[in-house]
Amino acid sequence: MKDKIITLLDNAIDVLDKNQIEQFLEQPPKPELGDYAFPCFRLAKELRKAPQQIAADIKDSIACPDYIEKIEVQGAYINFFTKKDAYAKGVIERSIEDSYGSSDEGNSKTICIDYSSPNVAKNFHVGHLRTTVIGNSLYKIFTKLGYNVERINHLGDWGTQFGKLIVAYKNWGSEEAIKEKGIEELMRIYVLFHEEADKNPELEDEARAWFHKMETGDEEALKIWKWFFDISLEEFKRTYKLMNMEFDHFTGESFYRDMTDDVVSELEDHGLLQDSEGAKIVDLSEYDMAPCLILKNDGSSIYATRDIAAVEYRKKTYNFTKCLYVTGQEQKLHFAQVFKVMELLGNDWAKDSLIHIPYGLVSLGGEKLSTRGGNVIYAEDILKEAISKIKEIINEKNPDLSDEEKEEASRIVGVGAVIFNDLYNQRIKDVSFKWEHITSFEGETGPYVQYTYARCSSILRNVEDFAPSVDIDYNVLTDTASVDLLKEIDKFPSIISEAADRYEPSVVARYAVDLAQAFNRFYTDNRIAVDEKNVRDSRCLVTYITRRILKDSLDLLGIGCVERM
Repeated sequence: MKDKIITLLDNAIDVLDKNQIEQFLEQPPKPELGDYAFPCFRLAKELRKAPQQIAADIKDSIACPDYIEKIEVQGAYINFFTKKDAYAKGVIERSIEDSYGSSDEGNSKTICIDYSSPNVAKNFHVGHLRTTVIGNSLYKIFTKLGYNVERINHLGDWGTQFGKLIVAYKNWGSEEAIKEKGIEELMRIYVLFHEEADKNPELEDEARAWFHKMETGDEEALKIWKWFFDISLEEFKRTYKLMNMEFDHFTGESFYRDMTDDVVSELEDHGLLQDSEGAKIVDLSEYDMAPCLILKNDGSSIYATRDIAAVEYRKKTYNFTKCLYVTGQEQKLHFAQVFKVMELLGNDWAKDSLIHIPYGLVSLGGEKLSTRGGNVIYAEDILKEAISKIKEIINEKNPDLSDEEKEEASRIVGVGAVIFNDLYNQRIKDVSFKWEHITSFEGETGPYVQYTYARCSSILRNVEDFAPSVDIDYNVLTDTASVDLLKEIDKFPSIISEAADRYEPSVVARYAVDLAQAFNRFYTDNRIAVDEKNVRDSRCLVTYITRRILKDSLDLLGIGCVERM
């Protein structure tokens, strides 16, 4: 219907093309203003007329087609009132397809997404959830649009912090304690290192020396590092499994350490490398940026060097259209520097293909999390706590479920509640964990959307002989609640595109709530299990389509569904 109205306007307006008309066409906030509205303010300068007169002239030039009930001018707006049965038919015929919302825009194109990327030998804390769930959602959104997506976990597994850990291990750790407690013990001695280094700065020199040994291939240093790496990866994968997430590549910083010499040589060949107090830098003052440090004064590489190597490796290996970096906004300068260096190396594609996707902080009770200070909350503990709280609610609300059903529902809804709480917020905003909101089955929450899905499933289970078909009575779907629900269904493909264009999963999360709310109003206003077959089948079909789009929306967020809860 929207496309048809765009065509009507395109035939009547010479100074705008179809894309411009589509950009300006609106859905009015109230039914009495029509189903679509076109504002004429932007045409006033071009046509040298008052917007109200332009709207009247355009309206008079349009012959009202059979799918439009009426066209009205209200102020500077042209309001289109569609015939509700025709509108319902158009929406149903499109949305009944399983591929609804999918696209082929990404065919033969690859996107690399660098996300999650926790630091080895440090716990996977609640702050890491943001990059993980945002990146996973973007992977699903771009896959839905037909792109091949490479999921890259760029583990922080190289750098001076490992020299610090080795010093801490040799001074205050033991093999037995680390084998028993894993990352918890590594974190204890890491925090202890910083406490002791404040009193004895020579420890920092020892740490730099041990990292230099790692860089030069010292057997003992690399053996300890690899031990810490294996312990960490095992714990990380346990958390990923709980969230039902996978990666295509666990290629951390260490993967690129043998490529850094080539980066240095390339920068030298392009005349970009300069000396600075014994270190090697790329001067970016011309671009209002601090210099990009390439080699420290002891000759060791730094993460910028390894990030440049990673970009070149990924471009050569995957020939990506875009490479996305989902990290905190505090790394904005770092990635601006790396991307600018890639441009200065003559890579014209770097300007449009390398994209930093920042996000805000995570707090618990308003208190910022700090690994160095030891104020950390394990992501796994947060997820298990959510599962436990949801299980209590399910036990109270639906004690008839089997133990197996309760366990499955609690895990899926509990984990989903945490993920949804994060993704419902615009990613640049800070997120705070408030249990009373996260686990609520009412309001703008994950459990509310999942419960609506389960309600749709229950309705369809209890209706005999229903099979989805477009051979229904569309006149049944012309009441306000039905049309409002159809309008939400109609938005789904554009929602996915908008989320991809803005790299913003919150667009999908907020849509899922809007769709759930529209369905619950529809369900309140319209009995479904009625004797009249035409009424029952029509309303069941809308329920069937809503159920599938709720499932697809939650899947785009990395959240599962349960049939009963």
